[in-house]
Order: sequence, then structure tokens, then C-alpha cells
Amino acid sequence: MIEAVLAPAQPLLRVAFTLLGSPVTWLELVAFALGVWMVLCNLRVNPLAWPLAIASSLLYALLFADSRLYGEATLQFFFIAVAFWGWWQWLRGRGDDGQPLVVHRLTPAARQRALLATALAWPALALLLDLATDSDVPWLDALPTVGSVAGQLLLGRKLVENWPVWIAVNAVSIALFGFKGLWLTVVLYAVFAVMAAFGWRAWAQLAQEHRGR
Repeated sequence: MIEAVLAPAQPLLRVAFTLLGSPVTWLELVAFALGVWMVLCNLRVNPLAWPLAIASSLLYALLFADSRLYGEATLQFFFIAVAFWGWWQWLRGRGDDGQPLVVHRLTPAARQRALLATALAWPALALLLDLATDSDVPWLDALPTVGSVAGQLLLGRKLVENWPVWIAVNAVSIALFGFKGLWLTVVLYAVFAVMAAFGWRAWAQLAQEHRGR
């Protein structure tokens, strides 16, 4: 079944060049460019980030399926669905005060609930991948998958905490994609980690400014 899904993408799965002894496909190259552009838009709270996220996620779904990273591949379709929701939130969303949605922080109680939900979801997904797929890294695949779900939901609601979540997700993903030999994607996620640190600082300042108004 996976082969049938990947068949139309074979032209994009052709090798563009070799990096550190591993082939880099045209698919990975285009997804890399869209991913960087997306995060730059997120840093600037620019809604263009969401259609870029949709396009990038479609490409990465194919790339990860080809690499047998089924948790990460399935996650991309969740990203696509959430991207439409996040796009609407950034354009039309409202905060708890009924005003247009602005960058803000989680309450301590909400932060604890988010951490608990993520901690419980990780082993549940890892066991599912282990039992239902031929994944050779179910636990390492599941951890950034559930972390990315949390990060995407926080990002959609313009919550500052999305950035430290993405730093953690990117760090684990670097190890995962390095194991799979997806070296350009390793570079991308290293760039993402650095950009997330800048995003955390920038959004913290925005949250402080909005709170002071």
C-alpha cells in the first residue's frame, strides 16, 4: 500500500545530490526550503506561515513514508489539518477576553496539563507504532511526534510556550533523522532549533508588551 502511495512521487524522490554519503532527493530539498520560509514567517507572526506549512507537510509526509518513519509521516496530515485551524485562528481568532488573538502565555495549570498529556501520549503512540507497523525506531519516532502535536496546537493559539516545545522536538528529531541518514533534514532541524530560540525570545517580548497594554 505504501508503495502505491509513493509511486506518483517517484520523480521527486530522485537524487539531487549526496550529503555526507547519503542521497538528498529533490523532495527533501524543496521541503527544506519551504520549512525555513515557514519558520521565518512564524517568527514575524505572519499568517503566510500556515499555507507554507501545508505545502511543506505534504512533501514531508511523502519523504517520511519513504523512510519508514510512519509516526512522523502521519503527523504531517495532522499538521495540515491544524494548519487550516491555525490559519483561521491567526486571522479571526479571539482570546479569552474576546479581543483579537495576540501572543500570550499559558497559565501554570494549563502548562502542567500540556506536559502531562504529552507524557502520556508518548508511550501510547510508541506501542502502537511498535505493534502495528514495521518501524525500526518506534519510541524515537513517537517522541517528536507527540511533542509536535503539542507545539502545533500552542503555536495556533499564539502561545509563547510553543517555542521551547519546538526546541525539544527539534533536538530529538536531529538524532532521529541522523539515524535515518536524512542529512539535509538534520541540517533543517538544527536551523529550526536555532530559529526557535530566537522565536522564544521575540514572542516573550511580544507577550510582555501585550500584557502591559
